[in-house]
Amino acid sequence: MAKEAAFAAVDLGAESGRVIVGTLQSGQVQLEPAHRFANVPVRTPDGLHWDVLRLYNEILHGLHSAARVHGDALIGVGIDTWGVDYGLIDAGGRLLGMPYHYRDVRTDGIAGEAAERVSASEQYARTGIAQLPINTLYQLLAQRKTDDRTLDLAQSLLMMPDLLHYWLTGLQSSEYTVASTSGALGVDGRWATDLLDRLDLPTHIFLPPTPPGTVLGGLGPAVRDECGPLRARVILPATHDTACAVVAVPSVPHQPGVSHAYISSGTWSLFGLELDHPVLGEQERLSGLTNEGGVGGTYNVLNNIMGLWLLQECRRSWARQGQEWTYEELSGLASEATSPGAIVDVDDPAFLHPDNMPAAIARHLQRTGQEPVEQAALVVRAVLEGLALAYRVALERVERLAGIRVDTIHVVGGGAGNGLLCQLTADACRRPVLAGPEEATALGNVLVQAMGAGEIRDLAEAHAVARSSTELVVYEPREDADWDDRAQRLRAQRDYPVTGAARR
Repeated sequence: MAKEAAFAAVDLGAESGRVIVGTLQSGQVQLEPAHRFANVPVRTPDGLHWDVLRLYNEILHGLHSAARVHGDALIGVGIDTWGVDYGLIDAGGRLLGMPYHYRDVRTDGIAGEAAERVSASEQYARTGIAQLPINTLYQLLAQRKTDDRTLDLAQSLLMMPDLLHYWLTGLQSSEYTVASTSGALGVDGRWATDLLDRLDLPTHIFLPPTPPGTVLGGLGPAVRDECGPLRARVILPATHDTACAVVAVPSVPHQPGVSHAYISSGTWSLFGLELDHPVLGEQERLSGLTNEGGVGGTYNVLNNIMGLWLLQECRRSWARQGQEWTYEELSGLASEATSPGAIVDVDDPAFLHPDNMPAAIARHLQRTGQEPVEQAALVVRAVLEGLALAYRVALERVERLAGIRVDTIHVVGGGAGNGLLCQLTADACRRPVLAGPEEATALGNVLVQAMGAGEIRDLAEAHAVARSSTELVVYEPREDADWDDRAQRLRAQRDYPVTGAARR
């Protein structure tokens, strides 16, 4: 391991972005923020879009700040983002229109239409991906249904991090982990061209998948003019943020009979296992289980759970009404509040893109025969308890389908800093919760870049470095029989085992 190596991790989330420099020295990574910025989508007459040009400009600003501080020690740059969204590139290398946001309504109902041509069971057997309306596959089908000609003009499809890497280097690539979220990549790691043909979608626009850790190339002249004389190369991390976060799980080496689950907790909550094989079958499909590509030949076998999106949107709605709280203030209010006893199914499709989240929660409670809650503290408490219940049901499901007993749950990402949520998760799941790191995605990004640069040998060493770099907070479960009753009520409400995600 080199004496010191620094890597710029660009981590774009649905609500915000950050450029963080990770310095690897003596088997530990120290993270230092270089730039943070908001990620605000833009609604135009044709739908909801990502403001990708502003995001790119913010990335350049962050890289300039990182270069000014770290200079030649900065040897790698890598970008990770959410999955499924993409840009289309024409023969001249130009972006054809602004990328759509996965919460745009144009994909509503498209999964059902696709299943009329290729059954949901066959899609799942081929790709291992749950049929969520946000999947790239369904976005492309929605685009095909309109008079939008960009799909016919496109020469390549670049997922969001691939698009941004292209602008940094002038080189096009299709990194494997984010490609695996599309619903168009087979579990064998090759594009499911037979499936795409039957859905009347072009196959030539999909570039061969590139493994995480690949050295893509140097920064282009325009980037160096903007950011300074960087010698850093773009090293592909796991460009899907969940895959990065899983690399940063500070787990112990595998031992017979001992296993852990992870929750990557942010706008979405991803509850799952890091396995060396996919878990496929009709029960798995009906349970909403998805098999996303991981690092080092692994699969992230997980459930997508709506996550802190509900709290983010509640906060936004309350701010529009003149009631502004920080997340810490909201969590504090909820900690002091008595449980309302409500069962909020956080995966209700009504929560995917409502105009007013508190009102959507009230309607959800009324529709399920419960008393609505209106006070902000009680709404937040109900949402956090709903998340803990969703984790309990996901834990039961993944243990049953994977045939694994989970002994501990690692919570990483922003939710690791929410003590109330972590304690509720331990209580509901009756498992110890190990919280941290909060900047798991950025840490994982750095670790995979370091693997690509030869500074870290393999995935096992990456997990070991994550352990050395993280101070864990442990939450022991408290006895409360009420969680059994509430979990049973949630299962009945969902017509278990079919999840809200699968119903979409």
